[in-house]
Amino acid sequence: MTVTDVGEFGLIDRVTARLAQGESCLLGPGDDGAVVAAPDRRVVASTDVLVEGRHFRRDWSAARDVGHRAAAANLADIAAMGATPTALLVALCMPAELDPAWAEELADGLGTEAALVGASVVGGDMSASPTLTIAVTALGDLAGRPPVVRSGARPGDVVALAGRTGWSAAGYTVLSRGFRTPRLLVEAFRRPEVPYAAGPAAAAAGATAMIDVSDGLLADLGHVATASGVAIDLRREAFEVPRQMRDAAQALGVDPYTWILAGGEDHALAATFPGDAALPDGWRPVGRVAAGAGVTVDGAGYDGPRGWDHFRRTAE
Repeated sequence: MTVTDVGEFGLIDRVTARLAQGESCLLGPGDDGAVVAAPDRRVVASTDVLVEGRHFRRDWSAARDVGHRAAAANLADIAAMGATPTALLVALCMPAELDPAWAEELADGLGTEAALVGASVVGGDMSASPTLTIAVTALGDLAGRPPVVRSGARPGDVVALAGRTGWSAAGYTVLSRGFRTPRLLVEAFRRPEVPYAAGPAAAAAGATAMIDVSDGLLADLGHVATASGVAIDLRREAFEVPRQMRDAAQALGVDPYTWILAGGEDHALAATFPGDAALPDGWRPVGRVAAGAGVTVDGAGYDGPRGWDHFRRTAE
């Protein structure tokens, strides 16, 4: 069976029947638009796109995995603003010969990841396309707090990290070399573990700037440094190399710090806090903000890759 056999509206019925609605959804799929509660009277919105062959491969990841990744990429952006995610809108463009079960399982992954933060998939669109593409828009609520933006870092601030970096990049390297183990690293690529609650917690604790680490820690902190007009220096010793990552790096001939400092898609959160602030649970210090420009490691420029550029085939 293909999506052509089921038809657009038949597939929509199959997919929406699998999606539970959270408390923020006042009116879900079925009308021209959904209705989502916005208690703060402001809505944080973010969009991300996953394209087959560029962001995922069906021989590497099951449809559920792709759904988790697509949701996580957007929910993490909301958390990085200090907000709580409330809803997702999903546009799915797919080849006509796609098995409808793949779309159903994708919905399962999207819905399950959204449910981790009490959000839900409230609507979207479908279309035929030669390239399988998933576009997700996430909405979030600030709960009365100002958003935490990239431009607020100041000299003297502490740079802190919540979540892990390098795991997804290590898993990607393992898969790209034709292996399926270590499974722990491969699963990290397939389904990121995002510290969603750390975003609102950082906002409540007075974070001055924050960003989702999607393209690599050095690259993303570079955005913070540029927006804030400051320099950021990271301490290499602040990043422990887990045993599984160390062993894989040795076997593959890779410097594990390339994964940790430049690997993306773990969706850790990086933030700056006033120097005298107490870091919330789950956050650890990894560097300092100073006057100047750019991002350094142990006071010196970093010679390796700095992160992912979507219009290039290799990390920069």
